[in-house]
Amino acid sequence: MQIKRDVYLNKLIRRQHNGLIKIVTGLRRCGKSYLLFTLFHQYLLDKGVKQDHIIEVALDDIKYSDLRQAKTMFEYVEKQIVDNEPYYVILDEVQLLENFVDVLNGFLHISNVDVYVTGSNSKFLSSDVVTEFRGRGDEIHMLPLSFSEFVTAYGGDIGEAWNDYFYYGGLPLVLTKELPEEKEEYLLMLFKELYLTDIMERHYIRNVAEFNELIDFLASAVGSLTNPVKLSKTFKSRKNKTISDVTITKYLEYLCDAFIVSKAIRFDIKGKKYIGSPVKYYFEDVGLRNARLNFRQTEENHIMENIIYNELRYRGFHVDVGIIQLYGRDEKSGQKTKRNYEVDFVATKGNQKYYIQSAFTIGTQDKQEQEEKSLHNILDSFTKIIVVREDKKPRRTEDGIIIVGIKQFLLNQGLL
Repeated sequence: MQIKRDVYLNKLIRRQHNGLIKIVTGLRRCGKSYLLFTLFHQYLLDKGVKQDHIIEVALDDIKYSDLRQAKTMFEYVEKQIVDNEPYYVILDEVQLLENFVDVLNGFLHISNVDVYVTGSNSKFLSSDVVTEFRGRGDEIHMLPLSFSEFVTAYGGDIGEAWNDYFYYGGLPLVLTKELPEEKEEYLLMLFKELYLTDIMERHYIRNVAEFNELIDFLASAVGSLTNPVKLSKTFKSRKNKTISDVTITKYLEYLCDAFIVSKAIRFDIKGKKYIGSPVKYYFEDVGLRNARLNFRQTEENHIMENIIYNELRYRGFHVDVGIIQLYGRDEKSGQKTKRNYEVDFVATKGNQKYYIQSAFTIGTQDKQEQEEKSLHNILDSFTKIIVVREDKKPRRTEDGIIIVGIKQFLLNQGLL
C-alpha cells in the first residue's frame, strides 16, 4: 500500500540544494521515514540521480551500529563522494548518532552534498531542535495523515473512511489493521510505550500519575480554553492534589515539544494583537486522543474541531483562536460593558486569511444565527466559513458566509 504525501514531498523538492540541513520533525510513526526513504528516494531516481549518489543510513538498523560513532559516520560518507555530481545524504533515527549536530554541520562543508535527516524520539523531536544547528537547519514538520491523504489509501466509501478517521485518526499504520480491536490496541500501545516513555525518560518525570492525569484533562477538554493556573485548580478541586502552575507549565511544554499536542493562542481580531492566556490545546492525532480516553469520550463536535485545526496546519496556515471584543453601555445602569465573541480559528498564510467556525449542526435558523454572530462582527473582507457535520456542498449565505460540510471541506483543496 502506497500513501501519497505530496505536500511534504514537494516541500523537500523545493528545498533541494538550499545549503541547509533538511530536518523532518513530527510525531512518532507519522511517516517521516517513509517520506525520505521511499517517496523522496524514488523521486530522486526518477529525476536521474544515480543510486550510488543517494547515501542512506537507518541508524536503528543493527548493521549500521558502527556508524553511530561521529568520526566513523563522517568518514563513511566522505569516502563515497568520488565526483562533483550532487550527493544526497539521508539519515534516519539521527538522534542515535554521536554528536549528530557537529557531524551534520560538517557535511554542509562538502559543497556537493545535500543533507536530509529525521528522528523519532523526544530528544530529536523537540520543537527547538532547529536552533541546535545554529541557523543552518530547515525544518519540515510532518503531521499524521490528513483526511484527503487517508482517503487515497482507504479504498472504501467516503462515509466509512470518515468514521474510521474520526475514531482512529491518521497514523499510517492504523490503515494496515483490519479489526477495530487491533487498531485500538496499536494506538494504546503507542501512547503508553513510545510517546510517554520518551517524554518521561528525557525529562526525568517523577510524578508519573499527575503527568498522566494532566494528559487526561487535556484529552477530555480538547479545544477548551485553559491555562496552567486553571489546570492547577482543577487538580485541587477534582483530585485534591496540589500541583503548581509552574510544574504544569513544564509538563505542557514537554507535550508540545514531543508533538503530542499543539496550542492555539487567542488573537484579538479588532485590536490586531495577541491576548495570550488562556489558550486551546489540540492533539496532533485524534486517534491518540481517543485512545488516551480508552475510546469512551468520542464527542464528535470536539473531535471535528480538532480535525479542522490539524487540517489548517496541514495546508500551511498559522492558526489562532479569534476573539472579538465589543464595547457598549448597559441600557439600565449606563455602565460600560464588554462582550467577547469567539471565532474558532483565524487561519493566516502570507496575505491570505480565513475566519472559520466549527459547528456540529446548524439545523435551525436560531442556531445558524448564533454561529454567524461572531463572523458578522468582523468588518474586513476576508472569507468567512462555517464547517458543519452534515454533508453539504459549499453554499454562500446572503451575507457572504460560506457553509460547507466537514468532508467537503477536508477534500476540497480549492476552498482555501
